[in-house]
Amino acid sequence: MIRPLCSEADCEAALDEIEACFDDEPKPGTPEADRFDLLALVIEDYERKRWPIEPPDALDAIRYGMETGGHTQADLGRLLGSRQRASDILSGKRSLTMRMAWKLNRDWGIPAEALIAPPGTGGRKSAA
Repeated sequence: MIRPLCSEADCEAALDEIEACFDDEPKPGTPEADRFDLLALVIEDYERKRWPIEPPDALDAIRYGMETGGHTQADLGRLLGSRQRASDILSGKRSLTMRMAWKLNRDWGIPAEALIAPPGTGGRKSAA
């Protein structure tokens, strides 16, 4: 029977069991596949509770989105309406508006959670 994981030992045992299936994944629709899926869920739940990962702050998320998307500060300015606005956002002098956050999420795929999180919930205080 699969139950919630309550300790590191429980988690290790579940990981050992699920890792055995990686090379020979169970056929979908079988009891083995159902067990595999449930183990993955309880492991994910345990790890999320034990080691939560906070979203990055808005500035870090924007910088990362620029870097991975090949965007420049000029591109950010075009997206947000002006180069000065982009500069002010990146320097922390100006906060993001909901409209700016929406554009960054829609056009560049930056997670909305990072863009709209209250200040101080990411790695450092954000401009959002």
